[in-house]
Amino acid sequence: QVQLVESGGGLVQAGGSLRLSCAASGRVFDGYTMGWFRQAPGKDREFVAEISWSSGITYYPDSMKGRFTISRDNARNLMYLQMNSLKPEDTAVYYCAASPSVFARTLSQYNYWGQGTQVTVSS
Repeated sequence: QVQLVESGGGLVQAGGSLRLSCAASGRVFDGYTMGWFRQAPGKDREFVAEISWSSGITYYPDSMKGRFTISRDNARNLMYLQMNSLKPEDTAVYYCAASPSVFARTLSQYNYWGQGTQVTVSS
């Protein structure tokens, strides 16, 4: 059974940093795309970044470039999201997800989801 478990969220002041982790288990993820999404109150879930589990190739939408960095540690089955220069508008629940697709930038492409971790950025 696939499990994705996020951790590392919390309360941080604007301008601060956080690193989120996602522990993945239950299958071999070679060939999978792993992603981070976020959902702010009253808003749709938003794509943040993706990484190829096998190659490490990453992709960010333009709105996420520059402050967020996705990475993974295959040996430990962990994925990370480093978030710098955080802003109050980054406040959201952050989810990690796994997709069997080569490129996966929409919610419907992801089969597996974590439960989410809350990130709150105070002004």
